[in-house]
Amino acid sequence: MKRRTAFVAAVTGLVSALAITGCSTGQSAGGDGSSMTFMTFESPSLTATFWDKSIAQAQKSVPDTKVKKIVSPDADRNAYAKQLQAAGQFPDILSSINPKDFTDAGLLKPFDQKWLEDNFTDPNGNAIAGKTYIPPTNSQIIPMVFYNKKIFAENHLQVPTTWDQFMNVVKTLKSAGVTPLEMAGGDPMSSAMPLSGLITADVLGSDPQWVQKRYKGQVKFTDPEMVAAVSKFRQLVDAGGFDKGALSVSYADANTQFLAGKAGMYPMGSWLIGLITPEKAKDFGTFLLPSKTGNPVVPFITGGTTSVNAKSANADDAATFARAWSLSKPNLKSLIESDGAFPMLKNVTLKDFGAKVTPVYDQGYKLVTDKNNKVNAFAQANNDDALPPGVVDQFCSLAQKLFTSSDTKGLLTAFDADWDKAAK
Repeated sequence: MKRRTAFVAAVTGLVSALAITGCSTGQSAGGDGSSMTFMTFESPSLTATFWDKSIAQAQKSVPDTKVKKIVSPDADRNAYAKQLQAAGQFPDILSSINPKDFTDAGLLKPFDQKWLEDNFTDPNGNAIAGKTYIPPTNSQIIPMVFYNKKIFAENHLQVPTTWDQFMNVVKTLKSAGVTPLEMAGGDPMSSAMPLSGLITADVLGSDPQWVQKRYKGQVKFTDPEMVAAVSKFRQLVDAGGFDKGALSVSYADANTQFLAGKAGMYPMGSWLIGLITPEKAKDFGTFLLPSKTGNPVVPFITGGTTSVNAKSANADDAATFARAWSLSKPNLKSLIESDGAFPMLKNVTLKDFGAKVTPVYDQGYKLVTDKNNKVNAFAQANNDDALPPGVVDQFCSLAQKLFTSSDTKGLLTAFDADWDKAAK
């Protein structure tokens, strides 16, 4: 499952600690060389049982080395990894982090290019300056718009394909007393899902090189096309598209509410598919957030899990474990079924995993495998289009501020300054 980050104030201090200690405290927490640590996280889809089984499966590749699980206390794996690193306890292996937050300090070991080319359909999908720090094992769509078919039918609604049609759905549901859009606003990354989707559809959909142009200073967040895309988020807020208390709703509660029929739509990463049981699958469908042109834009990322501590005393064993974890069919089967992951292994079909999937999964997988307009999802990518270190957290903060402030231009001006400071 893609990361969901904590409050930016806490992260800022940890980023400073990372910069100060990056050259001296990158050692692992494993200790004596016969053990190593694997920092994981738990979610409604990826439970403790999943991690225990997946670790046991991959540990067969390093039978003489014990792998100890360290669980991030919350969804912000980046911040927790930085905290451990600042204390001289940077894990040997890390799950689902943002590599750009660590590569400048030389903390991550790149995977062998030949191994990537031999095993993955998109071997460079996670490449940063030509090196890959997370194997491109699977892909995700962030966000998809999930919708309740029963609620749509009761209100005589069709799946929208244009922005005007989408806003009509929002207004119709609001008038009917139904919350149009579920939002896990109490979880920063989840609160940014609608904004990420709007920017991807309207800005990156028209110019896939926009993020690279921003790195070069050729575009700004205050440019008209970006302001127009971000203003759509305020349009949704002003139309009552979200519950007034959305900023206090946790990710787990938002999932529960939507799946219980408390809202008509839910912009969320494709991992939500894993929570839609076969019994409930007939009640739900998905569509892409409409772009300004009406042409479909797929907010795509190549995902993966395992990164390796370059300064670990166990770096070779850690890399062996990480490669085994990434190629394990049982692990990927679990990710397909419980986390909605779309596999990207070479010469392995979906059928080969033996996974049980629903029609909702099939809808998403078709978007991944079809030839269409796929672009890197804004603020979600693990490759060169990833945001500068720390800026993902500031983007999440921007989304939360936009929920209560109509000063779109002012907030984007401040975000431009945050970007420029981080990208130096």
